[in-house]
Formats: sequence, structure tokens, C-alpha cells
Amino acid sequence: MKHGVLAALDQRISISFQMPTMSKEETASYIKHHLTIAGRSDPLFSDDAVDLIHLTSRGLPRSVNNIALQSLIAAFADEKSIVDESSTRLAITETHATD
Repeated sequence: MKHGVLAALDQRISISFQMPTMSKEETASYIKHHLTIAGRSDPLFSDDAVDLIHLTSRGLPRSVNNIALQSLIAAFADEKSIVDESSTRLAITETHATD
């Protein structure tokens, strides 16, 4: 960022903060919390799917959100009632193919 097209932006940032990553348990709680806010009380993600989301996202909230959303879409496309590990693997493949 210091050497290139974003150098001007870097000069304007006076404070930076690196958010700590979440543990596997915090990631599971984070996903459950978001589902509760959305009105879902029963589980929607299998334990294997949550574990894979955590592993792939490295516990970073934005990455957890992105992978979980793509996993939901993959499960919906396959007409599944729960997001399982295979839906999450497909979502990860799709999201990382565009990186």
C-alpha cells in the first residue's frame, strides 16, 4: 500500500487496528448468533461445516461471513435443509476460484 496506487490512501490513515482471530468455538458462536438474529433457532450448519468454515477463514469474521453465505447458497442450490461439509467445500472452491 505504501508504494503504488494506494499510497495516497495510506498517507491518510492515521490509526490501524488488526482484529484478533476467533477460536473455533467463537466462530461457531458467531455463526449461531447471526442465525439467531435472522430468526433461525434450530441448527442450520452441521458441525463439520462450521469446522471447515473456521479452518478456511482462519477465524476472520469477514471471511467467515463470506464462506457461510456462499455455503448457504450452495446448500440451497442442492435443495438441502442443512448446510453440510460438502456444500461448504463447494462454496470454498467457488470463492477461491475467483481470487
